[in-house]
Amino acid sequence: MSEISVLTIDGPSGSGKGTIAQLVAKKLGWHYLDSGAIYRVLAQAALKHHVALDNEQQLAEMAKNLDLVFVIDNDVLTVLLEGGDVSNLIRSEQAGNAASKVAALPLVRAALLERQRAFRQLPGLVTDGRDMGTVVFPLANHKVFLTASAEVRAERRYKQLKEKGIECNLPALIAEISERDERDMQRQVAPLRPADDALQLDSSAMGIEAVFKHVSALCTEV
Repeated sequence: MSEISVLTIDGPSGSGKGTIAQLVAKKLGWHYLDSGAIYRVLAQAALKHHVALDNEQQLAEMAKNLDLVFVIDNDVLTVLLEGGDVSNLIRSEQAGNAASKVAALPLVRAALLERQRAFRQLPGLVTDGRDMGTVVFPLANHKVFLTASAEVRAERRYKQLKEKGIECNLPALIAEISERDERDMQRQVAPLRPADDALQLDSSAMGIEAVFKHVSALCTEV
């Protein structure tokens, strides 16, 4: 397994890590893992089955048996929970906040660790999240920590929601993102932080193409 290349892209919510990870995976022809989606799906499953988001033991058991499938067709990622499409449902701000709470639980993270590592398959893996380069794949060949200011990330999210016809409030988004950052950075297990050997990029003033160029260059140095 150690011979299979891995690129990890960590960073806070709205930094663009998912978009970049999918673009790089497509370019390289590697597999892709959206680790954040796993926690979002688990939170959704908890809500569906009326399990409290602070019930660590029950959530850990649910994580071990989570009926989750990722399907990529024509460059579109579909996420299935128990056979149902939850792709849009898990992208809401409510789902993100719920996932952040679930992800702070040690037993839940432990239950999902090997499941995430199983995505490492030939010819390679590109994965994004918050602890991919520090905990899940600490020996990854390439690591990136992508960030941006809370204001910029909120504005990006605001535009996305507006384009989908979803009503939202920019100041509220900034507050939610800042709150989530604080929770993710202060949690006791696998806090959000750059790996010591990660390339750190601030995308506040960078477009997708510029970030993609930097990350792609990192991978093609092999």
